[in-house]
Amino acid sequence: MACRSGVSRELGSASCKVRSGLFETDGMMSKGSGFGMRIGLWVGFGLMGIMLLLLMIQVDRQWQRMTDMTRIMQEQSEDIRRTRGLLRDLEQTVRSGQFQVADETARAVATGTPDAFDRARRAFDQPDYASGDWLMLAFGTGLRTITPLVSSDAYASEVQNYVLESLIARDPDTLEWRGLIAEDWQVSEDGKTITFRLRRDVSFSDGMALTAHDVQFTFDFIMNEVIAAPRDRAYLSRIERVTALDDHTVEFFFAEPYFNSLQLAGGMSVLPAHFYSRYLDDPRTFNESRGLLLGSGPYRLANPETWTPDQGRVELERNPRYWGPVDPPFDRIVWRVIENDSARLTTFRNQDIDLYGARPREYQRLLDDEALMARSHHFEYMSPTAGYAYIAWNQERAGQPTRFADPRVRQAMTLMTDVDRIMDEVMLGYAERAVSPFSPRSPQHDPANMPIPFDLERARALLAEAGYADRNGDGILQGPDGRNFEFELTFFQDNEDTRRMVLFLRDLYARAGVVMRPRPTEWSVMLENLRQKDFDAITLGWTSGIEIDIFQMFHSTQTMEGGDNFMSYRNPELDRLIDAARAEVDEDARMKLWREAERILVEDQPYTFLFRRHTLAFVDKRIANIENTALGLNLMAVPVEVYVPQAVQRRR
Repeated sequence: MACRSGVSRELGSASCKVRSGLFETDGMMSKGSGFGMRIGLWVGFGLMGIMLLLLMIQVDRQWQRMTDMTRIMQEQSEDIRRTRGLLRDLEQTVRSGQFQVADETARAVATGTPDAFDRARRAFDQPDYASGDWLMLAFGTGLRTITPLVSSDAYASEVQNYVLESLIARDPDTLEWRGLIAEDWQVSEDGKTITFRLRRDVSFSDGMALTAHDVQFTFDFIMNEVIAAPRDRAYLSRIERVTALDDHTVEFFFAEPYFNSLQLAGGMSVLPAHFYSRYLDDPRTFNESRGLLLGSGPYRLANPETWTPDQGRVELERNPRYWGPVDPPFDRIVWRVIENDSARLTTFRNQDIDLYGARPREYQRLLDDEALMARSHHFEYMSPTAGYAYIAWNQERAGQPTRFADPRVRQAMTLMTDVDRIMDEVMLGYAERAVSPFSPRSPQHDPANMPIPFDLERARALLAEAGYADRNGDGILQGPDGRNFEFELTFFQDNEDTRRMVLFLRDLYARAGVVMRPRPTEWSVMLENLRQKDFDAITLGWTSGIEIDIFQMFHSTQTMEGGDNFMSYRNPELDRLIDAARAEVDEDARMKLWREAERILVEDQPYTFLFRRHTLAFVDKRIANIENTALGLNLMAVPVEVYVPQAVQRRR
């Protein structure tokens, strides 16, 4: 038998024998003892390997701890330097006599707890209050990006809500505006100018002070066309300019009065100029980024630049520099990506997540589960700010009108969509009919605008009027161009309720001679389809608010790529009404305009408005101070007002 080249004959022959599995005597070694020695050697090597692996893990953990300690020490050193500078500045200000407070109310705000923290302070005063533990949540789909402005879904907004802050915030009880970053504000008599005075003790999570210049930068950054923020630009388009008058005073100027001016200005999340300004010279990096997130909020990313979707989770740590008068209660807030409904429920049962949003078909069964109910709060309600589900009909593809550009076709699609049966058979009654974007409890809604009832015969008549007929007797309608009435309905593939609804509609539409092909799609792909307007029809949902501005979704100026009018709907009369309503500060007059706009939307059906869902939530009982407020469940309210008592904490 030949041995490998380059090895001496003596060593080579021994090597060949071992590999060939021969048992030969070598000196005093017997065949059996040689085998035993080889086994012993392998076991020894294995044990040494395991010991080395454990040692490497331990060293890695120690190294990570040392890195964390070094980072914390560096941060504390920087904080001390900044505090000394702030004290020097304050001393000079006091000596110069410039520090004045206008009245007793302003002095209380400047030196006491901001109104926005009232509920958090009451939670802190509870006898069982404790800080610590982790709040564990779950997303039903992976996030494409959590970078502000670039992100467009509610999931990313949920994360950003803990990291970014605005000048003011709504009180969950009264719905009035309360100061957050801003101590107070003034609105000019003509309603065009709002001046905010900022707190002096606010800093971003990296220790840099937040000033009025950051507020001005945020607006300028959003309005810069090189930044991929078409939604936010459209939203802030009523603001003409933002000017930092000094470090702690900022002025918003509107070209004309706007009904929602205080929310528009005060609700803008403030971005740190020192972190994001670099991307003005490299906008592509920002526009394509996945995890550039830094703010002044109670929580932060451990590294504000390195999050990526492939991590399968988003993890925020407590901001050790948080400026608020009440420390954030949780050490960490973690969202796991669990796309399967059953897997999410199993994870909640195992107490690995603290919140589970139940589907209607399982809700009653879970209420009957004694073990689950023994350790869970449950909430069933229609949120006052509940959003709505819809089907959007794309009216233009590749620059050419589609069959859905004809309002008669869109009306027919709504007439053949039996929403009442969907609510009964899919939602099991845990929903209410959506007539328009406006909640039926909002003064924006006109009760005279009724939901369109299911009427298959009327739908067939409208399609015939639009030129559709079964010309070859195969049961499928053909349009004026001779092509079959076929289309794809894009939907999120991991939502079982949506899947059941789409399959139900497929059979229903077929009865009218319309072929609908379900197109289950990943979430990230759906978002890209929306951006490029690459779909026939799509079913999604919008979040909502107390009084909503429909400019972004339905105004014809928002049909650009990346805009929220992704179905290319245009109606000049609706544009006029939206513009007039936005400029009307008298509430009664404005509501008349919104109701007229609603009438057009009901007639035109750019969406088939489906329903608003009831919230069906289960929350782990160890989470204390859970309440249902005028803004909905306070579980994810910021400032954070829920906590875990020390006796039931289980995560470190």
